[in-house]
Formats: sequence, C-alpha cells, structure tokens
Amino acid sequence: MVILDYGSGNLRSAERAVERAGANVEVTADPHAALEADGLVVPGVGAFSACMEGLRSVSGEKIIGKRLAGGRPVLGICVGMQILFERGVEHGVEAEGAGEWPGTVDRLEADVLPHMGWNTVRAPEDSLLFAGLDADTRFYFVHSYAARTWELDSGLAGQQPKVTWANHGQDFVAAVENGPLWATQFHPEKSGDAGAHLLRNWLETLA
Repeated sequence: MVILDYGSGNLRSAERAVERAGANVEVTADPHAALEADGLVVPGVGAFSACMEGLRSVSGEKIIGKRLAGGRPVLGICVGMQILFERGVEHGVEAEGAGEWPGTVDRLEADVLPHMGWNTVRAPEDSLLFAGLDADTRFYFVHSYAARTWELDSGLAGQQPKVTWANHGQDFVAAVENGPLWATQFHPEKSGDAGAHLLRNWLETLA
C-alpha cells in the first residue's frame, strides 16, 4: 500500500490510519512503487491549485491515470478527491485538475464556511465503501469547496458510479465509488471508528 507523497501535507495521519486499518504502508513519491502497489492513497489539504502543482511535480496525475487504466485501485481523500475533477475554482482563479471526472470544484454556498466538523452522508444502498455503517454515522469534514454536481453517467470499468452526498448549506458530493477509483471529501483518518471501518472496507476490495 502506498500513500503518494507530493507535498500535500497530512501524510502521517493518513499513514497511521491506514496502518490501523490493517495495511502495510509506504509513504513515497517513487513512481514505480506507486504504480505497483496494491492500493494508492492520494491525500490532500490546502488549495486546489497548489495540490495540483504538487501532484504534477511527481507526475502524480500520470501515475493515477496509468493505475486506473490497469484497474488498479486509487483512493482520494479531501483535496485528493477534488483534484480528480476537471477543474477547480478558488477566489476566481480556475485551475486544471487531473480530469478523471467531469465537473468543477468550487465554493459551497453556505452561511458558515469552512464546513468543519461532523456530518452525516447519504450513501447508496449498494455502497461497498459504507457497507456495515448506519445511515446516521458521522464523518469529519474540513473544507469550503466541493463538487456540487455529478456529471458522469457511466463509470470506469463499465460500472455505474456510486455517489454519496452530504449537505452543508447545499448538497455536495461526499464520496464516489467509480470502478477502481474511490474518493471521499471527508477525512477518514480523522473520523474515528467510522473512518477506520470505511478504510477497512476499501482495503478489503484490494485482496
């Protein structure tokens, strides 16, 4: 299991959480290790454009693309999810994303930002990521930007994407299961037992 190190921060808490969920973890920017690992975690904190800059500095978008082309699992977390979309807009500045999914990440329309703290989500009944978790389970969010629409009809590997929603002022995409590409807007590594359960669900799909 590899956590991609592209200067995004938050690597150690992600490393500890994935280890607690039962995986042997390496934090590295080495492209060979990232390509060959059973699973690749792409974390992310901070601004969309800065994360994309860091990702490109280690050819991370190419690593993600190659893994997905071969059906190799990838998990994006927080801004690591956001950069999977085509573009992000922050403070009027548009940045190009990795482009695995169509759509734009922009500012939430809410009275209070950032959206920081615990919130419930609405997962599809057939979700594998949220399997075994109650509908009132809460996860930890810290963000002001999100994908507010979902524009992809047919997903990777010919499978219909499973999209999970949350609400803070308005609905936004909280998680996606799209073939080998899964992602969460919230932080599993900060979500206690619920986050650990969710990470174990993901790890079980790697076997």
